[in-house]
Amino acid sequence: MFARLRLSRSRRVGPATFRRLIAEHGDGVRALAALPGIAADAGDDRYRPAEEAEIRREIAAARKAGAKLLTLGAPGYPRRLAEVTDAPPVLWAQGNTAMLNKRCVAVVGTRNASSLALRMTRALGRDLADAGIIVVSGLAKGVDTVAHASALEGGTIAVHAGGLDRIYPAENAELAKQIAERGCALSERPFGLSPQARDFPRRNRIVSGLSLAVVVVEAAARSGSMITARDALDQGREVMAVPGHPMDGRASGCNNLLRDGATLVRNVDDILDVLSEDPHPEHVAQMPQDTPPPVATDDLEARILTLLSPTPVGEDQLLRDLSAAGAIEAQTLAAHLSEMELAGAVGRRPGGGLVRL
Repeated sequence: MFARLRLSRSRRVGPATFRRLIAEHGDGVRALAALPGIAADAGDDRYRPAEEAEIRREIAAARKAGAKLLTLGAPGYPRRLAEVTDAPPVLWAQGNTAMLNKRCVAVVGTRNASSLALRMTRALGRDLADAGIIVVSGLAKGVDTVAHASALEGGTIAVHAGGLDRIYPAENAELAKQIAERGCALSERPFGLSPQARDFPRRNRIVSGLSLAVVVVEAAARSGSMITARDALDQGREVMAVPGHPMDGRASGCNNLLRDGATLVRNVDDILDVLSEDPHPEHVAQMPQDTPPPVATDDLEARILTLLSPTPVGEDQLLRDLSAAGAIEAQTLAAHLSEMELAGAVGRRPGGGLVRL
């Protein structure tokens, strides 16, 4: 566990690189030992993994708070979240972690919610909890707060943007304490870290990743809740929305989702009807393709950089583009991408898309 935590906190090791290093080297200890050599091959001779003392301080703070470490690939890690391409390598959890593998629905929406939206959220949170569904949200003001509070008796999961000891917003400190005691509090960030702007979109992918479905109660067209909805679509989750008045900008995002095919929610029965269906349809098998001749990999990194841009591209698509001129193994591409990520030449965006840095 220590090695995996240290590996995840090391510079330029994101979720995809973490997965690849563990897969290639078998465990955290070997992956951590290989990390400086991989970075050196990528041109960074001064690379060092995260300091051991820093990791020990993080673990000490977690023990003081009664938090449990969940690591990707180990028992106890949320099964549904583990399916997500950019699932967090590590999570700190307080409370009842058994909730993480129960049927969960995310309820999200605007911080500046209307009275009607808050009434709707209160009813949905209560009724979902009564139906045995765990309500997931992000502990923000407005819709998130009411969703947690109304589901607290039945079960709720709060995903924090910062460390579990850095409650945001501060006014939700008491609610966060109750969730940690009676529900489950979750964060991928270290203890002591106050949330920054970039941490909130990262949190949203966890909210949707834990859930079978995401319900947007009220949200503007450009909002964090819409980011959560996009994450849910990328992850193959159901997206649902409560309709709003077309003259109210706070409902524009929900109305856009409904226009684009989201399930309309009038009450909890609309959600339960969807959950009664299979939420994970089988993947369609791909037809076998003729195998082109192997391609030399000495200029592979240059070709990767040529194909990439600031617009994210999926790794599967990149593999297809590279193979157009000759076959290349997915494992070979993965190894080169690991080195390029550590060298800072390539980055990944939420959802796993690759960009040129």
